[in-house]
Amino acid sequence: MRHLPYFCRGEVVKGFGRGSKELGIPTANFSEEVVESFPSDIPTGIYYGWACVGNGDVLKMVLSIGWNPFYKNIKKSVEAHIIHTFNDDFYGEILSIVVLGYIRSERNFGSLEALISAIQEDIEEAKRQLDLPEHLKFKEDNFFHLPEGKTVNR
Repeated sequence: MRHLPYFCRGEVVKGFGRGSKELGIPTANFSEEVVESFPSDIPTGIYYGWACVGNGDVLKMVLSIGWNPFYKNIKKSVEAHIIHTFNDDFYGEILSIVVLGYIRSERNFGSLEALISAIQEDIEEAKRQLDLPEHLKFKEDNFFHLPEGKTVNR
């Protein structure tokens, strides 16, 4: 995909409240402004890459871009599941991500269990991909170590 890698930074906002509560898979949601800043020709679907909350560690992530057909969203969303257990919410923090690869298109599911199972498979695929040398090198990218207050996408 011609837009990858894609670097993005923005504030974490409250989402629909389904990730943690309903799915057991918490997500960090970007604001509408950040969602609208994504190139319009990036296909909806599930991606993998690296994420950093504030000035914290750079961690593996799975990213959903799209409409979440299972939930019939009327607004496009960009939601990151950071593959790490956080003790607290981090609404209002700056989330920096680099999107490196595509896992699958978004699709509907016949049950909540089927959706959760697919997300778990996506997480495992992301872990495998991000351990490859060509993706591992992005964990150290200077993008994650910019001075405080820098919020420009590249």
